Amino acid sequence: MIDRRAFLKAGGVTLFTIGAGPTFLERAAAAATGSGRRKVLVTIFQRGAMDALAAVPPMDESRLRSLRPRLFMGAARSAGEGAVHDLGVGFGVHPALGDLLPLWREKQLAVVHAVGSPDPTRSHFDAQDYMETGTPGRKGTPDGWLNRVVGSLGHDATPFRAVSMTPALPRALYGDHPALAVTNLRSFKVDLPGARAASQAVGKGFEALYEETSQDLLRSTAHETFEAVDMLEKLDVSRYRPARGARYPRSPLGTSLQQIAFLIKSDVGLEVAFAESGGWDTHVQQGTATGSFARRADDLASSITAFWKDLGVHRDDVVLMTMTEFGRTAAENGSAGTDHGHGSCLFVLGGDVDGGKVHGRLPGLSRDALYEGRDLPVTTDFRAVFSEVAGQHFGLAPGVELFPGWRGEGIPLFRRA
Repeated sequence: MIDRRAFLKAGGVTLFTIGAGPTFLERAAAAATGSGRRKVLVTIFQRGAMDALAAVPPMDESRLRSLRPRLFMGAARSAGEGAVHDLGVGFGVHPALGDLLPLWREKQLAVVHAVGSPDPTRSHFDAQDYMETGTPGRKGTPDGWLNRVVGSLGHDATPFRAVSMTPALPRALYGDHPALAVTNLRSFKVDLPGARAASQAVGKGFEALYEETSQDLLRSTAHETFEAVDMLEKLDVSRYRPARGARYPRSPLGTSLQQIAFLIKSDVGLEVAFAESGGWDTHVQQGTATGSFARRADDLASSITAFWKDLGVHRDDVVLMTMTEFGRTAAENGSAGTDHGHGSCLFVLGGDVDGGKVHGRLPGLSRDALYEGRDLPVTTDFRAVFSEVAGQHFGLAPGVELFPGWRGEGIPLFRRA
């Protein structure tokens, strides 16, 4: 069944849209002449559940050392390159995240610690679903919180207003407002199995086949997708070169952020962008200065710093935020890894961010302070962060309901004038 959300997926692109009305290009032109550059929120989902105590550990080392005899990393100079970097605020940062330190010192980067979902699930699938829909403990929510953000902005849609650099649209962007999922802008296209062969056999163009579809909504979706392809071809993504000094890692995340930077700098009306970083489920041989966690952390930090460098003057329009479905156990397990936990931490980056600080409250690592005696507690609901970032960055009016049923308040993360 194809309802209000028409689904078209193949050739690396997924498009969710609704109804008729002006074409995408007409709306893009209107948006460009009406409002100029737009504010952009870039989100990175660290799938697998990032270990906050490895990423941003408290500098009071005694308790952490006893919980993690094989995974412990100290800040002593004798540790050399494997030492935790002291942030000077009672916390350190993993050496593989060291590329983020200049952004921290410039007070553009902030950390929120002991953040997560109030729902106690340790299921990756459920926790990710709850975080992306913004409704912890409630299954079946039809739309995602980022799609609700797009709808709250009230701007005319463009082909690239909400983009996810993923093979399929994430739950966070499900909803009534148009969103694209694409893995590679250079091969951006739309296709259906066997459609091109059939078009050649009957002597009809690919677009003509869509004209003949019996599904009016699907046909409308296809037309708008072709227009999005035409728009991208005019921008000539194949000639894009990052700014001097912006060195993206050759990884899925690095590639995604480079393409997001291209869309931002091309002024195509992008407002919400989504990317993913996988591999954070560190049950076995998590490692310290090297190992699986360090590899993922290095990729995250180097991708973000290259992206920020690449943006240049466009940094004034952008906020970047990370998220992860839950944290990991405070104590290491028998396989020199960590198991599914509860609270974690996240990063927020932007020119107006109240950076150089660790926000939130970590009550310590004693057994009594830990959730169920084993995990970091959640002292900051993730919705308090998401609502603050979306509200302050986009200037949404107080009372805009991005998270149905939630009556909490945002955590201050931005400098006030």
